[in-house]
Amino acid sequence: MIGGLLATLAGSAWARTALRYGVIALAILLFLLSLRRSGERAGRLAEQIETMEKTHDAQRRMLEATARRPRSRDDLAERLRDSQF
Repeated sequence: MIGGLLATLAGSAWARTALRYGVIALAILLFLLSLRRSGERAGRLAEQIETMEKTHDAQRRMLEATARRPRSRDDLAERLRDSQF
């Protein structure tokens, strides 16, 4: 009974047209959902890159400060006398 009903609906022109539009609407909906998910993923990646850049900048500044530090107490005393701090 149901098989006969489906065969009759699939055979009618309006049912095929409705099915075609339904499939097209479903495809568009799935495309938009995947596009949204891709945008969210890109946003998370951009946020991670920004965080990494901030971390690397802080590490670079620490390394530069370490390279400029006095090597011994005598160097420290000399810098303090010369007012280089």
